[in-house]
Amino acid sequence: MIKNLGLFGLFLACMLSATVVPFSSEAVVAAAALLDYPRWLIVLVASLGNTAGGMVSFLMGWLCRWEWFERFFKVKREKLERLRDKIKRYGLSAALLTWLPFVGDPIAIAMGLMRLNPWWTLLLMFIGKGMRYAVTLGLLSLTGWGA
Repeated sequence: MIKNLGLFGLFLACMLSATVVPFSSEAVVAAAALLDYPRWLIVLVASLGNTAGGMVSFLMGWLCRWEWFERFFKVKREKLERLRDKIKRYGLSAALLTWLPFVGDPIAIAMGLMRLNPWWTLLLMFIGKGMRYAVTLGLLSLTGWGA
């Protein structure tokens, strides 16, 4: 897909992987490293796409009510409250962790539910996701794969 769609495919794949669609954006970034794109451009496009997907989760939280998550997503209120309490403790810096597997989407949703500043959330989410992709490509370079 990446070869045929180029950077748009990278953006789209990374965006979808930041939603409830279950697949690894790191694999797509690794595949993009085999193409002739500059590493910085891969990191930028992947980070923009993954941040866009993360902000969709944030917006879901912003627009939805707690009761909807309980009813439609089968998430117990106690779990949402525990997550909310953790985010209250770390504040906006929690956006740096939205790249984490399994918990990144719930963090973004909870930040939206809490109505945290969307601009700071966007910036910190982008930084966290960008660091992840930079490290991913750095590790691939160390192994000589995709160099």
